[in-house]
Amino acid sequence: MRGTAGLYLTGVLVSGFGTTALWLASGIWVKSLTGSDSLAALTVFALWAPALVGPLLGTVVDRVRRRPLMVWSNLAMAALLPTLLWVDGADRVWLLFAVLVLYGIQGTVHEAAEVALAASALDRRLLGDFNGLRMTVNESVKLIAPLAAAGLFARYGGGPVALLDAATFALAAGVFALMRVREEKPVRPASAHWLRDTTEGLRTVLSQPPAGETPLSLRSSPGLRPLVLAGSFTMLLAGVNGAAIYAVVDQGLGHSPAYAGVLYAVQGAGSVVAGLAAGPLLRRVPERLLSAAGLALFAVAVGARAVPHDGVALVASALIGVGLPCVLVAAMTAVQREAPPAAVGRAAAAAHTLVFVPNAVALAAGAGLVAVVDIRLLLPLLTVAGLAGAIVLATRRARSRVGAPARADA
Repeated sequence: MRGTAGLYLTGVLVSGFGTTALWLASGIWVKSLTGSDSLAALTVFALWAPALVGPLLGTVVDRVRRRPLMVWSNLAMAALLPTLLWVDGADRVWLLFAVLVLYGIQGTVHEAAEVALAASALDRRLLGDFNGLRMTVNESVKLIAPLAAAGLFARYGGGPVALLDAATFALAAGVFALMRVREEKPVRPASAHWLRDTTEGLRTVLSQPPAGETPLSLRSSPGLRPLVLAGSFTMLLAGVNGAAIYAVVDQGLGHSPAYAGVLYAVQGAGSVVAGLAAGPLLRRVPERLLSAAGLALFAVAVGARAVPHDGVALVASALIGVGLPCVLVAAMTAVQREAPPAAVGRAAAAAHTLVFVPNAVALAAGAGLVAVVDIRLLLPLLTVAGLAGAIVLATRRARSRVGAPARADA
C-alpha cells in the first residue's frame, strides 16, 4: 500500500512540475508573439474551459479502468506537446490554444481518474492523509516550477518548455504504469445513457437522499453536498481575492507588481503546511468542521490584506495558504469516502467543476470590481461573507457524520 501511494505521489509530482511550467510559459509565449494582454489571459481560460464539461468527462472515467487511463492519457500528452515547436509566430498561436484546450481535457479526466483510483486502492481511513500529501506535493512544485519555466523561456523560448512538459508526462506515465493495484473491470451498462450517467454524477454531490434511502447510494450522503458547496463558495471568494492581488501590492503596499510573486510564494509555503496537517486533523474532526475552520481562517486573512503593512500582508498570505487547502481537501476526501465506487469518477469530476469553475468566473468579475471598488472596502466584505459561510457550515445539523470512521469492510 505504501509503495502504491509513493508511486502515485511521485507521478503527481513529476506531471505537476511540467504542468505548472507550461501554464506559466503559455501566457508569456502568447504575449511575446502577439503583444496582446487579452490573448495572453485567454491561455488560462483555455486550460479551465474543459472543466465546464467535467461531469461528462467523469462518465468516461467510470467506464474504464483508471490506472491504464492515467498511463495512456499521459502518453498522449507526451506525444502531442512537441507539436508546439511549430508555434513560432503570431499566425500559429491558434495551435497553442488548441493544445491548451486538449491539455485541459486531459487534466480534467486525469484528476477524476486519480481521485477514483485512490478511493479504490487506498484505505479509506487514510484518504485524508493521502489527499493532504497530494496537496503538499502540488504546492511544493509551484514553489520551483515557475522559476524554472521563466528561466528556460527567457533563454530558449517556449518550445523547450513544451518539450520539458512532454518529458514529465512520459515519465509520469512510466511511474503510474509501475503501480500495482487491482481494479475490477467496470460493468458496462446494458444501454449507454451518457446524459443520465452524467446527471447522476451531479446528483451524487448535490442531491439529498430520499427518505429511507441508504446514504451511500448514488443519490449521495446528506453531508457531501454542503462540503462541495463550501468549496465552491470558498473558491468564488478566492477568485475575487486573486483579482485584487495587484491592487493590494500597488495601492496598499506601494510595491512593483513583481512583489505579488513574493506573496504567492508565502501562500504556497502555507499550503504545504496545510497539506501535511490535513490528514491528522481529519482523523480527529469531521470534514465539515475542518472545512468551516479553513473557510474562516481564509476569510479573516483576506480581510487582513486591506491593512497597508508588509508584515501583515505576508502573514495574511501564509494564512490564506493554510485555510484554503483545508476546504478543498475536506471536500475531495468526502467525495472519495461517500460516493459509490461505480460513480467516484463522475462525482469527482462534478465536484471539480462545481468547486473550480466559480474561481475562474470570479477572477473575471473581480477584475471589474477592483476597478470600481476600493480594496479597503472590497476585502473586508469578502471577510464578512466568508465568516458567514463558515458559521452556517459549522452549525448546520448534518443527519450523518461524514467524518465517521469507515466500516471495517470498506
